[in-house]
Amino acid sequence: MFSYAEASVLLPEVRQATDEAYRCVERLAASSGHAAQAEADAIVQAWAQGLLARGLDIKGLWLVDFDNGSGYYCWRYPEERLEFYHSYEEGFGGRMRIQ
Repeated sequence: MFSYAEASVLLPEVRQATDEAYRCVERLAASSGHAAQAEADAIVQAWAQGLLARGLDIKGLWLVDFDNGSGYYCWRYPEERLEFYHSYEEGFGGRMRIQ
């Protein structure tokens, strides 16, 4: 579980890891073939595993949730800051801006 302060401190690391993975996948998207797709899949898998190891929840491609005990602080690449929250039940569609 993460307080808002803890999640905010971790966010630059999450952004950097996500940006690096995203850029690699985008470069591979310009290539065609099974090898490029397999490499892109491996990059996404490594990205997700690295963030899961930090206690984060991966809810989709480039979509990361920080569990706060009553829901999630929700971040999606390329957002600059941690600005959204949603309950456990509502998911991404129920995102609300943090006041």
